[in-house]
Amino acid sequence: MKYEQLAKDIIKHIGGKENINSLTHCITRLRFKLKDEAVADDNILKKMDGIVTVIKSGGQYQVVIGNHVANVYEEVCKLSNSEELDTDLVEKKQGKLFDRAIDIVSGIFQPILGIMIACGMLKGFNELFIALGLYNHTTGIYMVINAAGDSLFTFLPLFLGYTAAKKFGLKPMVGLAIGAALCYPAIQASSLSATYEPIRILFEGTIFASPVYINLFGIPLISIDYTSTVIPVILSVFFAAKCEKIFNKFIPDLVKFFFVPMFTLLVALPVTFIIIGPISTFGATLISQFVFSVRGFSPLLSGLIVGLTWQVLVVFGIHWGFLPIYINNIVTMGYDNVMMPFFASTFATSGVVLAIFFITKDKKIKRMSIPNFISGIFGVTEPAIYGILLPLKKPFFISCIASGIGGAFYGFFNLREFIVGGLGIFEFPAMMDPSGSMDNLVIGVIGACISMVIGFILTMIFYKDKKTDIENNIKKEVN
Repeated sequence: MKYEQLAKDIIKHIGGKENINSLTHCITRLRFKLKDEAVADDNILKKMDGIVTVIKSGGQYQVVIGNHVANVYEEVCKLSNSEELDTDLVEKKQGKLFDRAIDIVSGIFQPILGIMIACGMLKGFNELFIALGLYNHTTGIYMVINAAGDSLFTFLPLFLGYTAAKKFGLKPMVGLAIGAALCYPAIQASSLSATYEPIRILFEGTIFASPVYINLFGIPLISIDYTSTVIPVILSVFFAAKCEKIFNKFIPDLVKFFFVPMFTLLVALPVTFIIIGPISTFGATLISQFVFSVRGFSPLLSGLIVGLTWQVLVVFGIHWGFLPIYINNIVTMGYDNVMMPFFASTFATSGVVLAIFFITKDKKIKRMSIPNFISGIFGVTEPAIYGILLPLKKPFFISCIASGIGGAFYGFFNLREFIVGGLGIFEFPAMMDPSGSMDNLVIGVIGACISMVIGFILTMIFYKDKKTDIENNIKKEVN
């Protein structure tokens, strides 16, 4: 196989397969959890053909591969004699709290990122084709594509129940059952409101006002629609994992196979519907209100900060840790305009790389520039960041500045995304306002052009080609 030797070398220099606790991958990186990071040979890995660089961040040992990371991941899994290395054991409480939090979030969301982006693109293109008059909302093709696009987002608790269970050490099928229970039609607020009259309204007159239609053990069960939600299922699975541990200690081996999951569900689900679900939903509402109030202070400043810092988050591989804020805003508010200024960074980076192509006389850098420019346009900027911008230093800072300016533009003009979209140019359809207005999409396109042009111009003005040997510069990569 084409990537087999690279996979063998990676396993060898991270300390062998016995040093691997778990492995996931995102768009460009292998994300290892190693038993002992000190055993891994960073310098050898960084010099290897096929590896861009190595980053240690968020409690993970990240090997940046590039766009063919999925192929390398598959080979690593085969050579490690494991069908799935992305099963995380419940780990000891060690390391920084921030690192652990990022590791948990990324471990839960990374396995579904690909299909999430794919579903978002289907929904976005569906709306685009309607706007272009190719078909309407009543046609069969619209309904089928919309069903494919909506599937993940409507039943998101099922997907997160499965991945969270693997992360927290719960049997994955139990996590899946918890997610399914949260989406069960008969207990959704819409179903209950159609069947019963409210017994009472809790927290009436506040943002937490909640109707109660039924009682559970005499306790009011707050009616909430858990479809498309994020936080309730994650906390519920975390609680269920603790319950499963306890039951495993006391239930005889003879009947563990079915009694442990049965008692786990019997305890976890009532606690979820009575306590965890409502509290986490209220918490999600508060988070949304808080981030929107911060943005309300100065939309321009908020957009500037997000755009300016996004590339730094990418460098350390923790940018996906902010995905829940983005999803939570779309679920609770119907759109996100807080994290969206990050969109400017994609095109700012592409503009800088394009300028370097025209400036540099280094054949290796020039050869890398166009593929990395194209990759950036499609939303994958890591190859450009690690392969060109960081080694050359100044272009990286220029890209951050251009991204900050583009982000400020987006913040000021209130760029919104109404569904979880694709990456790069494939994210534009997700910016189409459901009302039919194209104003928001126009803002998105203009901001992308501004970011790219500013990145290009600033690079042409301030970057002077030093005919640097790119391979030597990569060795000086920022840890």
